[in-house]
Amino acid sequence: MLIPQTEIEAAAMIRAHAEKAVPLAISGGGTRAGFGNAVSGAAELRSTGLAGIVTYNPAEMVLTARAGTPLAYIESAISVHGQSLAFEPTDHRGMMGTLGQPTIGGVFASNASGPRRFTAGAARDHLLGVRFVNGHGEVVKAGGRVMKNVTGLDLVKLMAGSFGTLGLLTEVTFKVLPQPKTAVTIVISGLDDEQAVKSMAEAMALPVEVSGAAHLPETVRSHFIGGALKDGPATVLRLEGIEASVSVRAEKLAAIMSGHGPVSRLDPEQTAWLWREIRDVHPYADGTERPLWRVSVAPSEGWKLVAALRLEAGIDAYYDWQGGLVWMRMEADPEADLLRRHVKAAGGGHATLMRARPFVRAGISAFEPQSPAVALLSQRVREKFDPRGIFNPGRMAKGETK
Repeated sequence: MLIPQTEIEAAAMIRAHAEKAVPLAISGGGTRAGFGNAVSGAAELRSTGLAGIVTYNPAEMVLTARAGTPLAYIESAISVHGQSLAFEPTDHRGMMGTLGQPTIGGVFASNASGPRRFTAGAARDHLLGVRFVNGHGEVVKAGGRVMKNVTGLDLVKLMAGSFGTLGLLTEVTFKVLPQPKTAVTIVISGLDDEQAVKSMAEAMALPVEVSGAAHLPETVRSHFIGGALKDGPATVLRLEGIEASVSVRAEKLAAIMSGHGPVSRLDPEQTAWLWREIRDVHPYADGTERPLWRVSVAPSEGWKLVAALRLEAGIDAYYDWQGGLVWMRMEADPEADLLRRHVKAAGGGHATLMRARPFVRAGISAFEPQSPAVALLSQRVREKFDPRGIFNPGRMAKGETK
C-alpha cells in the first residue's frame, strides 16, 4: 500500500507507475471498497497521508482541505461555527460492510449525497475547486475559492463522481452552509407506495420548504429509530430552520397531510436519528451480501418500478428524494437485466449495483451501461487525463483496461 505524505511524493509515485504502465487502485479511507467494477491494481494508492484543513474562513463559508482529511474531522471543525455540509454525505460503511474513516476526497470522488440532495444539490454542486495528480504525474489545479470561468467549473464537476479514474485528488475546496437550528419530521402513517408518492409531491408543492421526503414501507419501518415509528408504512417529511419558523410550517404541513392519513411528529433528536439512518441505508446494513441496488428514476416512477419488479422477483425497497431514489435489496439474484429493462420502461434512470457476492459482481456491470456515443466520449476523456490507463482500470466500465 502506497500512502504519500505530500502532493509532490504522490506525483512521483504516479509518474513511476505511469512510466511502466503499472495500474494503481486509487482510494481514500477504503470505506467505499467494492464500489463499481473490480479493479486489478498492482498496488493501492491511498490519499490518507494528505490530511488537514488548509484554509477555512467561516464568514466566507468556504473551506479548503487536503483530500485525505477524515470527514468526521471536517464536520467537527465546521460545526463549532454552526455550519455543515448541506448535501449530507452518505456513510457507506454499514451497507458495504467496510471499516476505516471516510475522507473528504472520497466524498467528492464518489459524489456521495444524502436525503437533502433534491433540494440542496449533490456533493458536486458544493465543490468549488480541486487539486489532483493526473496520469502524467502532473499536479493540476482547477477552480478555486470562487468559480470564475466555465473551463474550471467543468473540470471540477468532472472530477466529482469520477471514482478515482481520472486522477488522485489531493485537495478540495467546497462550500459549507449554516446548520439548521432545529428540525422536525411530520409522519403520515398507513399509506401505500402510490399514495405516499402523491402525498410527498403535494408536500413539496407547498410553501413550507420540505428538506427531506421519504417513504418507508412496512417491511423496513421497524428498522428505523429503534422501531419507534407507529405501525404501518411511514411517509416522512422533514422541516428545518429556526424554531419559530419550523413550528409554524409544521402546523401547516400536519394539517394538510392529515387529509391523507394519521399524522404524528418526531422531535429534533428523533429527526436527526431518522434521517441519518435513511441517509446511510440502515435497513440494508445487515451484514449480508444480498444484492443491493441504488436506483434513480423520476419521483413519480419509483413506486411503479418496484411494483412491476415484484411481479417477477423477490425484492425489498424504500424511497428517498420524494420517491426518485429507490434503495432496493434483492432477496436472491441481482436480476440486473430485468431491473435495467424496467428502468428503461420507466422513462430511464440509473441502476447502480452497490453490493453483491464477489463472483456475482464479476458478471455484472455495476454502473448503468452508457450509450456508445457517451462511452466513446468518456473513454477519450480518460485517455486525456490518464493516457497509460493506470488509475482504477475497469472501475467505471466493465472490461475496460485503459
